[in-house]
Amino acid sequence: MTKDALNAEEVILGEEVGRVRLITLNRPRQLNVISSRLVELLAKFLEKWEKDCQAELVIFKGAGRAFCAGGDLKMFYEGRLDDSCLEVVYRMYWLCYHIHTYKKTMVALVHGIVIGGGGAMTVPLKFSVVTEKTVFSVPEASIGLHTDCSFSYILPRLPGYLGEYLGLTSARLNGKDMVAVGLATHFVPSEKLDELEEHLLNLNSGEEKVVREVIEKFSLNTLPEEKSILNKLPTINKCFCKESVEEIVESFEAEAQKEGNEWIWPVLKGLKLSSPTGLKITLRSIRAGRNQTLPECLKKEFRLTMNLLRSLVSSDVYEGIRALNIDKDNAPKWNPAQLGEVNNDMVELTFRPFSPELELQIPDNGDACRFRFQSGIFNTTNIPLMCPSDNKALYLSL
Repeated sequence: MTKDALNAEEVILGEEVGRVRLITLNRPRQLNVISSRLVELLAKFLEKWEKDCQAELVIFKGAGRAFCAGGDLKMFYEGRLDDSCLEVVYRMYWLCYHIHTYKKTMVALVHGIVIGGGGAMTVPLKFSVVTEKTVFSVPEASIGLHTDCSFSYILPRLPGYLGEYLGLTSARLNGKDMVAVGLATHFVPSEKLDELEEHLLNLNSGEEKVVREVIEKFSLNTLPEEKSILNKLPTINKCFCKESVEEIVESFEAEAQKEGNEWIWPVLKGLKLSSPTGLKITLRSIRAGRNQTLPECLKKEFRLTMNLLRSLVSSDVYEGIRALNIDKDNAPKWNPAQLGEVNNDMVELTFRPFSPELELQIPDNGDACRFRFQSGIFNTTNIPLMCPSDNKALYLSL
């Protein structure tokens, strides 16, 4: 076994075991959040191993109690005045593209929380293994950002309007739910995860059939629990098919009044406390993503992130980070403060294309990761999604 990382204190560790390569996100005290150094090292390891004919299988895992809690928000907050973080944004989107299109077999061992951009290192992989302790969410809209790192591509390919629900409400899914909707491929009990890792490291092969057979020896067939949000999909579809955030909130409020829908109230409260700007931009981005390729989504998300970090129409992202991570008062002062104050012109401005030389420069090679969203017990092909209020059908070709 060899280690390419500088030392045990490095933010990411890369190990070589025969034909297997192991990536360990190594910021356990910070829940393995994505820093500029982590992006730099991860990109180097992946590029090196993709070219290495001796490397066949790449495994991802996180040190400590989390896989990855998303981007390092403090890094963005501290760099807000000098654009010092904009370069890492570019590199992160390139890294997302590279992971989606990677030529070697990849496995993620997802133990603990996986938030936002952390999911970009698990969901696109051919094999993504979760446990009963895995918790997934995409909460960016709540702090004035948007569903980024390829999730405007991923979320609209989930069943019905679950993607809109997750992106707007920051709701969480557990490991069983993730497998059910195709956000993960296998469920393994947490006490078996280390043993599975050992078997994979000793495999000395990246052949997909062989890797799958090893994982399936440890995995369990599971179904969502009775209390799972997936059992509320008819209500979610009815509300989150609406064309605007205002209509979604209104419909959700109406459903909350009905007997048996008490679960809606805490979700609705969180939705109303979120950044109005973040919500409107997120909804439009997810809806656009239904008909966009992966490269198109990444280019769009790059524009949105750059414009929001530059406070083009609002400084909500920095106010959201302040309230959540800096002062931790959980009392953000949004500007604009109400959904009705975020007009279409403001939203349109954040989506406006850059000049060609300033766009994210990735190959436009079409739909690079279609295979990952054909799994999951809730997924079928060419589902007509009916919006009960207006009888419009939206067909997803998965």
